[in-house]
Amino acid sequence: MDEIEVPQYFICPISLQIMKDPVTAITGITYDRESIEQWIFANKNTTCPVSKQPLPRDSDLTPNHTLRRLIQAWCTQNASLGIVRIPTPKPPLNKIQVLKLLKDLNNHKSLMQLELLAAENERNKKCLLEAGVPKAMIMFIVNSHEKGQIQKGLEEALSILQFVKIPKEECALLLKDNDQILDSLTWVLSQDEMENTIAMKSHAVIVLKKLINKCDTCHILERLKPEFFERILKILRHGVTQQGVSAALEVFLRSCSVTRNRIMMVEAGLVHELIEIELGNTEKRITELTLAILFHLCSCANGRAKFLRHEGSIAVVTERILKVSAAVDDRAVFVLSMVAKFCGTNVALQEMLTVGTVTKLCVLLQADCAKYLKDKAREILKDHSEVWKNSPCFPPSSFGAYVKY
Repeated sequence: MDEIEVPQYFICPISLQIMKDPVTAITGITYDRESIEQWIFANKNTTCPVSKQPLPRDSDLTPNHTLRRLIQAWCTQNASLGIVRIPTPKPPLNKIQVLKLLKDLNNHKSLMQLELLAAENERNKKCLLEAGVPKAMIMFIVNSHEKGQIQKGLEEALSILQFVKIPKEECALLLKDNDQILDSLTWVLSQDEMENTIAMKSHAVIVLKKLINKCDTCHILERLKPEFFERILKILRHGVTQQGVSAALEVFLRSCSVTRNRIMMVEAGLVHELIEIELGNTEKRITELTLAILFHLCSCANGRAKFLRHEGSIAVVTERILKVSAAVDDRAVFVLSMVAKFCGTNVALQEMLTVGTVTKLCVLLQADCAKYLKDKAREILKDHSEVWKNSPCFPPSSFGAYVKY
């Protein structure tokens, strides 16, 4: 097959493979449909990859039937040489087909079909969005909640909401018009008798993240209830996918912008759970999220008290400095600063010395990092120099050099 010369105009400029469904963009360039839709919709590019001319997301892609027939004929002629025959592509999904499926949501097969369509390609996702599928799926979930039963098809409805991107404006309207959406998703998180429990709860928390991340105001966040945080915390403790863990942490972080939410999170036991997660974590994004949340929770007295109650808290935060990212360095130093400033008992300060916090802050002063961060580290060292300067790890003259402005 390597010796067969494929006509150049059969090759997609993006994938560099033989085109299965050639379409021509408004710029006059022909691509394989899957590749150019990925380029436009998934990657959010607005220029033609070949001509570099503007290529709006709502521009038409015209099927090139003549070229497709030529490619199919050529593949058939060369099938004996190992060339795979290319079938005629299915007609694009249209809104009428989707609306027909939406009318029959009580039929589990309709939801399964919608899920398959959503997973198939970007063109289908766009069509599902235009037909109002996200709102229909949300109402299906709300209806399950109102009935108090796990309806067949709930997993598919949650899965579809992950695939189909809900525009910010529509998301805001959905949340504004229906107070039951968050309650319904929280209810899903509380159900332990479902099939595929881990997958279902992961889907639910990912949908929660998508909805909450698109809230421009605190209106939605201000009406969250204690059980909302308790149930998300519960799934972190008892099993969820890695994607679900990340989504749950993003929900917590977004909710931290409201003071009452931070108090509820602390009371639910989130500080302890974050430290437990971080003690066994190796993922950069998870560390950035946990440290960012800890920063917010340690801004209140109860949060700092809970932080110090965990034997590994100071050690794990210290260990992450200069090892993960600049964002983690920032949050870690400020967490330690708040703890040292407001909870700087002799026990806490001695622990910072024992687990290497003081040493790490000294190293930070000589590292390639932002000046404000070095100033904050120097401030911590200076404020507690009377306790730390007598340590055998730091000769008086050496320690004095670190805290000197």
